[in-house]
Amino acid sequence: MIGDDKAKAKLAEKTWSEIKSNDSWAIFKIMAEFVEAFDKLAKIGPCVSVFGSARTDPSNEYYKVAQEVALRLTAEGYGVISGGGPGIMEAANKGARQGGGKSVGLNIDLPFEQQSNPYIDKDKLINFDYFFVRKVMFMKYAQGFIVLPGGFGTLDELFEAFTLIQTNKIGRFPIILMGTSYWSGLFDWVKNTMLAEGNINKEDLDLFKMTDDVDVAIAEIKAYYDKNSLHPNF
Repeated sequence: MIGDDKAKAKLAEKTWSEIKSNDSWAIFKIMAEFVEAFDKLAKIGPCVSVFGSARTDPSNEYYKVAQEVALRLTAEGYGVISGGGPGIMEAANKGARQGGGKSVGLNIDLPFEQQSNPYIDKDKLINFDYFFVRKVMFMKYAQGFIVLPGGFGTLDELFEAFTLIQTNKIGRFPIILMGTSYWSGLFDWVKNTMLAEGNINKEDLDLFKMTDDVDVAIAEIKAYYDKNSLHPNF
């Protein structure tokens, strides 16, 4: 029995040592992802990120909205960045391709649901293993966010942007939520509970615009950059 305990302890020690060693080597993989993405994205010019669910069917109204908003963005001279996958992401890249604009895909390697869509420019597809590296690229190289209905991943990206702007870690940029029936309940709670409890300031509710109108979304971005300089969020 004592011998078994010693063997188990030795195995656990060996396993922990291997984990620490793997963690150290992972730094080089992380660095490589940053270097590749910085190198490619620094060259693309002004872009707007379009977020939303990977599960949205092409027959869904929000797929069509994402495609239309991306098309309209290209007419204003913006490239479009998506998460690179299906659903809303595909619609955004499809709209950018339709408009002849730059179509960027920041794809994440997942065991399910995520494969890069065919509407991304071949030289503008970047594949990531690490969500946090991918999110840095969304924040750093997007001059605006247009956010359509999505799940946990969409909320993660949206609230990351709110947090970084709120804390002055990145420059402010326009954030537009499309789909009032989808988003209203969440932001009613933000206002009636989070704000009421004093956990955010009233001014934080000005960080975004909610609309169902593509014209309003495009006008919001245009109006912002008519007054502010256009540059990456270094």
